[in-house]
Amino acid sequence: MRMRFFVAVSAFLVLLPTAFAQPAPKVACDRACLEKYVDRYLDAMLAHDPSLTLFTRDCKFTENGVRLPLGNEGLWFDMSGKGNYKFYIPDIETQQVAFIGTVKEGARSSSAKPAQPTTVAIALRLKIVNGLIAEAEQLAIRPETSLMGPTPASKFPPTGEAVDKMGAPNKIFTEVIPEAERPSREELIKTANYYFTGLQRNDTKGYYPFTDDCERFENGIQSTKECKKQFESGALRDIVSRIRDRRFVAVDRERGIVFAFGFFDHELINWTWQLAELFKIEKGNIRRIEAVFHRCPYGLNAGWSTYEQGMSEQIQSIR
Repeated sequence: MRMRFFVAVSAFLVLLPTAFAQPAPKVACDRACLEKYVDRYLDAMLAHDPSLTLFTRDCKFTENGVRLPLGNEGLWFDMSGKGNYKFYIPDIETQQVAFIGTVKEGARSSSAKPAQPTTVAIALRLKIVNGLIAEAEQLAIRPETSLMGPTPASKFPPTGEAVDKMGAPNKIFTEVIPEAERPSREELIKTANYYFTGLQRNDTKGYYPFTDDCERFENGIQSTKECKKQFESGALRDIVSRIRDRRFVAVDRERGIVFAFGFFDHELINWTWQLAELFKIEKGNIRRIEAVFHRCPYGLNAGWSTYEQGMSEQIQSIR
């Protein structure tokens, strides 16, 4: 009896490490890996092929705030080529990647004279889960919706063309922040949100954390060389009455870049811009801002928020 007891105890001790061993953690997608998912996504959209080798079966897809079937509607239906501009914002911590770039749409006509392709600006967020794209959110900014102001006649070029001519992201965005100087993602988001709050209030009394050489580009066009001076002067008063659904969906801590989706409402004229905006932040100050946006129905929801979140001016939690 005693011998059996010792044998049983010995066997238990041998198996104990195995019983309590943690499963091997899955290797997270690194920067290059996340950027590759954007390339694969664009290739799939160009081929009009939402293969299950790349997407989860229940992948949620929205374009311009509207949920659509993945693979045959929106830009997925008529993308005909890739553009020149490519700006990747990989977020290793959340396994998401954001992107601003350009693509071609149209020219798939079966007639003898197919239509000329249109250059479209695209802002994109992908969520990667277990090696597959589980969420795909995109803005497709077409010429007819990319006016910078509320008048039909615009002096600005179509957004897709203007962004495409930029060629590549400014070298400032590629500069790596020394690891010891990198703020937390929460600090980076807090700094970026000061821009939204300052723009909405614009009473010259806000906190405006800009570097002296901060520049802002909107829809491929430089809109200011002096961000701080513009805010401190109150020159942007009445530009926007509410900045809502502020979703900071990708943070690249290595390069100090924050990417956000949101809406700019102007209640006096029932005008809304749906936008994607990114910020380069150094030592607690915003150094460069780039945004792409288009007009949309007033009060539109992004398709990823509740009504209360969509109407809120507060920072929304990162997905």
